Amino acid sequence: MGNLCACLAPKSVKKRPTKRLANPPPVSNLSNRWARIRSSRKERLDDAVIHEQALAAAILLQQHQQNGSMPFDRSSSLRYPNSATKKNSLPRSSSSRARSHTDALLQPHQLVNQGIKLDELETNQFVLVHGGGFGAWCWYKTIALLEEGGFKVAAIDLTGSGIHSFDTNSITSLSQYVKPLTDFLENLSDGEKVILVGHDFGGACISYAMELFPLKIAKAVFIAAAMLTDGQSTLDMFSQQAGSNDLMQQAQIFLYANGNDKPPTSIDLEKSLLRDLLFNQSPAKDIALASVSMRSIPFAPVLEKLCLSDLKYGSVRRFYIETPEDNAIPISLQESMINARPPEWVSRLKGADHSPFFSKPQAMHKLLIEISKIP
Repeated sequence: MGNLCACLAPKSVKKRPTKRLANPPPVSNLSNRWARIRSSRKERLDDAVIHEQALAAAILLQQHQQNGSMPFDRSSSLRYPNSATKKNSLPRSSSSRARSHTDALLQPHQLVNQGIKLDELETNQFVLVHGGGFGAWCWYKTIALLEEGGFKVAAIDLTGSGIHSFDTNSITSLSQYVKPLTDFLENLSDGEKVILVGHDFGGACISYAMELFPLKIAKAVFIAAAMLTDGQSTLDMFSQQAGSNDLMQQAQIFLYANGNDKPPTSIDLEKSLLRDLLFNQSPAKDIALASVSMRSIPFAPVLEKLCLSDLKYGSVRRFYIETPEDNAIPISLQESMINARPPEWVSRLKGADHSPFFSKPQAMHKLLIEISKIP
């Protein structure tokens, strides 16, 4: 706010000599008018900030409050646009204006029509799958932007993540961890398809789902995500950079719920290192949200090797969004995964850290829309 206030502050000017009137007119009306203008401008700026901050709190609060006569599935957060939504409203291209390093969320009145006809798309429904330690809460900006454009959005809390009430240390398999996602896909009606989006460890999770439900997934988007090959585990993928990512090694805290003589049951991340590891380009308020919302990462699913066939997993169209400022999954590792099994389409999100839904929400949203339009 310091720089913003400096920009709005009136510039100093030299006073010109003026004739003093014997009976000067009252200036109260003028000063009141100027005060109203300044107040209105400040209120608009404050409203924009408050609106963005409130989204994060609202998505969590809404999940907790939905009960009683409105059953709520704690494994997912489903939010659909109402009939009043402007279905063709989308944000301007990120290249059309100067951008701040935080890429702040656009307000609804700034969204412009880009002529998308949702009924002509293969699907207008996105399913967002978070990474290890995250939850559905991390997608709040992406949810707001997609819904403003008329898309349907489901943000899933995987087992033991977000507000899903399960002990992370008790998760013993990948199938158990991704059950909220597979339940969601299984309950889709016949012929209904979605665009599946996975971040970080969520890449392994959507890969598992692609093998099970290839006919229900129109496209799969990997965002700074683990895109594995057949017979590979997420741990195998990370081992490719063993010794080269000191920050990740420093941040990891292994938990042994079954005793120190047994394998780890989950992994925590040192809070003092979260900013540098996951959010080095993200706004402070989003880092604060993450610091109180992140949970342990179950260890067993990270160890599990995936069975991915060409007939099922290989039949789903894959897209990859790279994050060049990523300290958790460095760009070199991302490119290694891409080269091992090239997807249909790759795009690099300039200036994005490991959490582009915070650091570059508009630019990431634009890429998701472009992917949805590819015939």
